[in-house]
Amino acid sequence: MIGYRKSGNRKGGPRRDREALLAWCLAAPALALIFAVALFPALWTLWESLHVHDLRMPWRGRPFVGLGNYLELATDRRFWQAMLHTAGFVAASVTLEMILGLALALALHRPHRLRGLLRTTALLPWAIPTVVTALVWRFIFEEQAGIANALMVNLGLIDRPLTWLADPVAAWIPVVLADVWKTTPFVAVLLLAGLQTVDETLYEAARIDGAGWWQQLIHITLPSLKPAILVALIFRTLDAFRVFDLIYVLTGGGPGTATEPIALYSFSALLQNLRFGYGSAMGVVVFATSMFLAILYIRRLGLKSEGRGR
Repeated sequence: MIGYRKSGNRKGGPRRDREALLAWCLAAPALALIFAVALFPALWTLWESLHVHDLRMPWRGRPFVGLGNYLELATDRRFWQAMLHTAGFVAASVTLEMILGLALALALHRPHRLRGLLRTTALLPWAIPTVVTALVWRFIFEEQAGIANALMVNLGLIDRPLTWLADPVAAWIPVVLADVWKTTPFVAVLLLAGLQTVDETLYEAARIDGAGWWQQLIHITLPSLKPAILVALIFRTLDAFRVFDLIYVLTGGGPGTATEPIALYSFSALLQNLRFGYGSAMGVVVFATSMFLAILYIRRLGLKSEGRGR
């Protein structure tokens, strides 16, 4: 038997090697594309962040400064304000989107005759381009011709139109509302997919035991939706952390820098002020933070899945 195993290994070894070589050859084009599209730009950005590359002063060249750009970031007040703005935006928008997305998913999951039409209609905000969404919400919250001011004045809630986009605090209201309006359907779709996997017999047993709607939600629906909720959190948190186009069109980061997220500040340093090294350092920080959040959520998702499997 031992001899048979050894001969099998000798015969199977070259075959396995050929199969492994064939597998690598078949995967090589995809790996090359991934390297060209994703890995190479990331490595080049990291390399740029270690140099002083200022196109306003090309005669300086690209001197190597190591962590000099990162040390400058550590003392840059505008950078920390942008990070704080980003964290606040992520917390507010993602929280509202998860709550409203769950409510929308529950409403769309209920059987009725118009369920297909309502599901299609609910996805329309998500299908609209972000630039168009930002322009629409900018028009809604304009001081003179805005719909929001007109409604509030007619209802007697305010005496005169408010300057929403000129106030450092009030400007965040249209920003968060626009993002929530656009991306809540995306969260609802993910949670609706999770609801399709919940066994209906659990609800029947709960109703027989006298459990009401709230008890079913707490003890059946939410525990069953944990994987879908965590997936939605991963996508929405990472996307909200990298928000750029919505705020760029809606407020431009203003008034001043009151609504400037980190992605917009990085764009300003990189392409407006032409500080390629400094802007690249901010890009690396954004990438590292996004990677950290992704790993955190994925580990959390893995732990939840393992716990559910047990």
